[in-house]
Amino acid sequence: MKVVFDTNIFISAFVIPGGKAEKAFILAIRGTFALYTSVFILTEVSQKLQEKFDWDEKRIIELLRFIKSIAVILKTMSILHVLKDEPDNRVLECAVEGKVDFVVTGDKHILALREYKGITIVNLSDFLKLIDKQA
Repeated sequence: MKVVFDTNIFISAFVIPGGKAEKAFILAIRGTFALYTSVFILTEVSQKLQEKFDWDEKRIIELLRFIKSIAVILKTMSILHVLKDEPDNRVLECAVEGKVDFVVTGDKHILALREYKGITIVNLSDFLKLIDKQA
């Protein structure tokens, strides 16, 4: 199974210890599914961690190296204009280019799609339930 995490899932995984997002990230580390992301998503993650959570550059670089060690990193082209919020379109581009099965997000605009080009879009709770059923 191939999965893309939206920026909000990554952020939650790293700033809410013991939360559902951290659990999902640990499952990716264990190889329960293949995690796909993009340069754009990782750039957005690093900006948010710095701006909203005051992470220093060294800590962010270490985190990005760790993510890169477990995820497939794609360099996507900015071509989709499905949603009004351009960062949301970048998530969809990553999912399409990676030919993933799921996008996991907390973003209501992306969730409203439910599915895009055969890719199922789910919230974190539903994704974890799905993983539990497969175990």
